Amino acid sequence: MPEKISVLFVCLGNICRSTMSEAGYHTGEDPDSRTMSTLHDHGITDYQHSARQVTYNDFDRFDYIFAMDRSNLEDLLDMKRRRKPNSKAKVMLFGEYSGTGKAEVIQDPYYGGRSGFEKAYEQAVRFSINFLKDVFPDVTPPSQL
Repeated sequence: MPEKISVLFVCLGNICRSTMSEAGYHTGEDPDSRTMSTLHDHGITDYQHSARQVTYNDFDRFDYIFAMDRSNLEDLLDMKRRRKPNSKAKVMLFGEYSGTGKAEVIQDPYYGGRSGFEKAYEQAVRFSINFLKDVFPDVTPPSQL
């Protein structure tokens, strides 16, 4: 059995992108209804999530902290530099696992239509599969999470 790792996904409000990837100023709120609808359409029907802000302790609690975009990444790296420079968490852009050889960002779909949520979901699944292949090379991840 592979070693357990812990991962924290971070976006601005933590009710769209990080929710799809699996916390922000929508503290305590449920995911956006369009996020839940997108997840439901892909067979994920029992998901529960409540947004929260990143804490300094997260840098010691998690093995990986993934930012959805470059602004989130800079904020996280700044937090780590200021208070937790020797913590265990590897802070990086989730899109480093795009599989294209080029880092991608997951654009915030909040102010757009449903198609933005579908694109964010597709990216989250692709990045997750590539991450799992990288971290657990001896385990075959599902073709779709």
